[in-house]
Amino acid sequence: MRAHLLLALSLAACRPPEASPQPRSEQIAPLPETAPAARPDTRRESVVDRLHGVDVADPYRWLEVMDEPTVEWTRAQDVFARDWLARVPGREALRAALRPLLQVESRSAPVQRGKLWFYSRRRRGEDKARHFVSDVGGGNERVLIDPAVFGAAVTVRQVMPSPEGRYVTFLRATNASDDATLMLRDVATGEDLDAPIEGARYASPSWMPDESAFYYTGLSTDPDVEAPQRPGTASVRRHVVGTRPQFDERIYGPLGDNQSFLWGEVSPQGRWLVISRFREFRATEIHVADLTAKTRTFVPINAGESEKASAQVIGDRLLLHTNRDAPRFRVLELDLNNPAAPWSELIPQGEGTLEGVHVSSDALTLQWLDKAHSRLEVRDLDGSSPRPLGLPGRGTVAAIVGSATQDDAFLYYASFADPPQWHHIRPATGERTLFWKQHTPIDTDRIQVDQVWVDSKDGTPVSMFVVHRDDTPLDADRPTLLTGYGGFGVSLTPLFSPTAALWVEHGGVFAVPNLRGGGEYGESWHEAGRGPNKQNVFDDFIASAQWLVEQGWTRPGRLAIRGGSNGGLLVGAVMTQRPELFGAVVCEVPLLDMVRYHLFGAGPTWIGEYGSSADPDQFATLFAYSPYHRVRQGTPYPPLLMNSADSDDRVDPNHARKFVAAMQWATPRTHPALLRVESQSGHGGADSVQARIDHAVDTISFLRATVGQ
Repeated sequence: MRAHLLLALSLAACRPPEASPQPRSEQIAPLPETAPAARPDTRRESVVDRLHGVDVADPYRWLEVMDEPTVEWTRAQDVFARDWLARVPGREALRAALRPLLQVESRSAPVQRGKLWFYSRRRRGEDKARHFVSDVGGGNERVLIDPAVFGAAVTVRQVMPSPEGRYVTFLRATNASDDATLMLRDVATGEDLDAPIEGARYASPSWMPDESAFYYTGLSTDPDVEAPQRPGTASVRRHVVGTRPQFDERIYGPLGDNQSFLWGEVSPQGRWLVISRFREFRATEIHVADLTAKTRTFVPINAGESEKASAQVIGDRLLLHTNRDAPRFRVLELDLNNPAAPWSELIPQGEGTLEGVHVSSDALTLQWLDKAHSRLEVRDLDGSSPRPLGLPGRGTVAAIVGSATQDDAFLYYASFADPPQWHHIRPATGERTLFWKQHTPIDTDRIQVDQVWVDSKDGTPVSMFVVHRDDTPLDADRPTLLTGYGGFGVSLTPLFSPTAALWVEHGGVFAVPNLRGGGEYGESWHEAGRGPNKQNVFDDFIASAQWLVEQGWTRPGRLAIRGGSNGGLLVGAVMTQRPELFGAVVCEVPLLDMVRYHLFGAGPTWIGEYGSSADPDQFATLFAYSPYHRVRQGTPYPPLLMNSADSDDRVDPNHARKFVAAMQWATPRTHPALLRVESQSGHGGADSVQARIDHAVDTISFLRATVGQ
């Protein structure tokens, strides 16, 4: 579906209204004494841009540049925040409770290639996962990739074995950043082959069946190309094993479009190369080339369609999971030998949202979302004979791992009350057996999950999960943590969180609403919270908070909110729109300056989701809710903990810096507006268990000091 701008705000009316001071709700627990060192001072400058006839103040623009003054300011803020947090009572007991929750074994499902299994595992007490290879079944296990060999700051991800298990590719990144180097390793010898491939942020390697070569997405490594422009340099390339990367053939691209993602995938038999271009988080263009033809020609197979889609090939059949004329998605089929022929419908749209289709050798496994939790259905390869594949409960199937050439697979399942677990399945027969389950010391039998419906500001019903112990009193005094996302079609479904489980075990309430902008109820649900409709997301979240108060679970002084990335934008927006409704805010790696977000990091790739201030109408929408621009001096904002990351190359940390500076200007010096900076950490957080424990101790300490527990 094509986007239409629905708002027509006059430029004179797009200024955020002045917030009327509201009385702050009382603090539940005494805040720690102010650190001996005073809160760092911040220079406020008179920087004003004139955009579409509107004056836009930006007094902390100097914090966008990581020069020496900004480095010193950031260091001082981090020291101040950690000193404040260190003074909260009960931290050692909290750390002792968190260790057995987070220092647990974790593992991936085994990926079978030839006669070998490939998987990652972190044993209990280890700080990082290692990557292993074994015989099928687990015998003769040995370490294949140990990130520690590369140094403490290095992360390894996206391990991709070749079809018969002779090689693996993997990404190596510093400080858990998105920027990465693509590596190639010989499985038998453990030696790295060829030269490392730089610019591999979006690599997604796909192997030829004979293991002679793989296709991947590469970016320019020219230092003169600034980060926001690098997505436009993406091209699908072919690397032949045994050659140097500088000789890799560019197969498709670059397109010069920094709002697109581009990747290629080879069909299991090696005949077809499928190129997917995903633009603006709502439109996919697909081209296919026959690799056996004398001349490689890319044929557009969905020309003229504006659809969100993903393609996979079975033999010479292309299956398209799409929202074309189906906002809850369906599956269409095309014979690649006759791409001009009409599409046929393999799986029609259903009542739930069709999240994806897993292909095995003799069956299709459909992943449905019904009221924001998973349901599995199996069908024959021709789409006939639907039958259910049972799950342990009302939770989430986050992944199905297996090959289209095999009749079995592994599925990842979890819920708010079920720790992560892998199940071995044979879809055609409906068999499901537990393969591995993570241990947790929490008594999960006492965790109760209610799904409720909340009327948003415009009357739209929004579902919400409310998680609590089965004996938690409904006394309007529960410390409550509300979190959300609401963007990019991302669905928030029941998953296990050790810190949320600990919060609940100690008498707290944890709540997760399914906001518009997400994908829980199909693409129309996403569209209802995208671009000019973004305020709906904030209204849904505010309505969810009000419901928790009105139903007697909590009160504003006890109600904390938490969100990261796009969810950080969410909590930043609602704390500036309804400051009196919340007792504390935890905001993590966020977007907060919506006028300039597209100038930094991966910002241009999100213009299709948010809009751009370069467009007058889109500027009006963005400026109206941009949290950084809504901060008003003297407003009684709730206490704020800002968690930032020093190596975040997706959302630039300047958002966090500028917002904290504005919040400190707006509030008394004794008011908590803290900037905590995680070192050696990217947008997704550090990959060290110890760093995650430290992060959890600080975050929960802040919540206990502000809303209590």
